[in-house]
Amino acid sequence: MIAVDENLCGIRLPALRRDIVCDVSTVRLVLAALGADLYAGSQYGVSTNNLSQLSVKKRNVDMSDATDQRLLEALLDSWDRNNTILVNLLRALPKGGLGAKPMEGSPSVAELFTHIHFVRLVLVSEDAPEFARKLPEEEWVFERDPDRIAQMLNDSAEAVRDAVKSRVEAGRDMNLHYDHPILLLQHMIWHEGYHHGQIKLALKVADRPITDEEAGPVTWDIWMRKK
Repeated sequence: MIAVDENLCGIRLPALRRDIVCDVSTVRLVLAALGADLYAGSQYGVSTNNLSQLSVKKRNVDMSDATDQRLLEALLDSWDRNNTILVNLLRALPKGGLGAKPMEGSPSVAELFTHIHFVRLVLVSEDAPEFARKLPEEEWVFERDPDRIAQMLNDSAEAVRDAVKSRVEAGRDMNLHYDHPILLLQHMIWHEGYHHGQIKLALKVADRPITDEEAGPVTWDIWMRKK
């Protein structure tokens, strides 16, 4: 067990207090989240001669490590599944569903889908501009063609995927937002899940609900199904 200062070589450890005593593995977990490593001559990163003096160095992500690569692929797979669910929801809409609104003055279902597409592309253009694609002229568009919306969602999902994968493998930060490129994926999944719920509510209000029997196999099951 070691006593840990809340600042190690200028890297603040928000999860730890100055007076906390914790084991080395806990320190390593916190530092890993900050992109840093412990080192002091031992293969485990801790000096066997003086546990009270620990050094910290910033690390570059080496995606040649098999475990790191598998973890990245799992995260990217979660993004692929998220987009599949969104497109499946689009395909499952009943007739007239694109025009449904939860209340007067709210965006239509079609506008929610095009908003999702727009937000993805804006964030990619701001944070990884090398993967930027042409932005639509408008954010909230009442697109009547579900095939066109599906194409838009697939294109913007690919842009997000490529941007995150490239930045993680290169060990590069995003340009403007996020402490780690993977947070872009997490942000988008949270954002799109929020609008997913709005879409289903709009359909209920418009008396065009999608039943659980219809939605389950093409939404929740996509998350849970093993390949």
